[in-house]
Amino acid sequence: MDLQAARDEYLSYLSVERGSSRNTIDAYGRDLNRYIDYLAGSGVTEPDEVERPLVEDYVGALCDLGLAASSVERAVSAVKGLHRFMFREGIAAACPTADLPLPSKPSRLPDVISREDAARLLDQGFPATPAGLRDRAMLEVLYGCGLRVSELCGLDLRDALLDEEVLRVFGKGSKERVVPVLGTAAAALRRYLEEGRGALMGRRPTAAVFLNVRGGRISRQSAHAIVEKYGRTAGIEGLHPHTLRHSFATHLLEGGADLRVVQELLGHADISTTQLYTHLDRSHIRRVYLDAHPRAHLAPPERDGR
Repeated sequence: MDLQAARDEYLSYLSVERGSSRNTIDAYGRDLNRYIDYLAGSGVTEPDEVERPLVEDYVGALCDLGLAASSVERAVSAVKGLHRFMFREGIAAACPTADLPLPSKPSRLPDVISREDAARLLDQGFPATPAGLRDRAMLEVLYGCGLRVSELCGLDLRDALLDEEVLRVFGKGSKERVVPVLGTAAAALRRYLEEGRGALMGRRPTAAVFLNVRGGRISRQSAHAIVEKYGRTAGIEGLHPHTLRHSFATHLLEGGADLRVVQELLGHADISTTQLYTHLDRSHIRRVYLDAHPRAHLAPPERDGR
């Protein structure tokens, strides 16, 4: 039984045996269709082919879509329910979502940080250690290149073409794109590769750019923790890697970048997804209006008393 057939069996179970409402069935059906399509993009169509890292990448992708926290939570609940059902019914030999936490709802998770916050985050004092060099490079690349956290963790040495000032990135469905790496992001990445990575690498060589303290590829969970830690020291509570990606896009648009260029940099197949990043704050819109409109600064005409 493939995943699509298992989905149908699970929805039937919810309807007949659990007595779930039609609205719940329809919502879970849409959520699971999106999940199965995501898996198919990675060549996975059978229940026993699904592994935990792929599920975790999917949860990260849901956050990248800019969905409400409640929608992400429901989608993850649907995925967990499907895998529990397949394991219980003998459709799958294992349950890759066992103990998978639901996405937390942070008390304050800004969609965008200001340019001043970004400067304070990246200009703070990082430890002069291999891990400190790595952490600075990770934060600089997330904000300077707009990568998803899964793309950052998936970077290999052959993808960091610093002499050409680009990174080769593999996004959803292993779709390749090339993004510029310039300025402080390039400098921090180069210094980490030259001075920090070798000290972190263990006895077994690895192609990964960003390494953990044991010499293996750094995980998404560790990257999240690193971003949150340095955000906290800069006075930005609940900082998330996606916030840096969102800020990258928004600051480019505020600076006059074309929406199509930002779409390509972010790796969005549909420009409507990129439009999620155009929520510019009102003060910026007001400044643009004041700078651009010929009558914005003119005083109103005096009344003639009639």
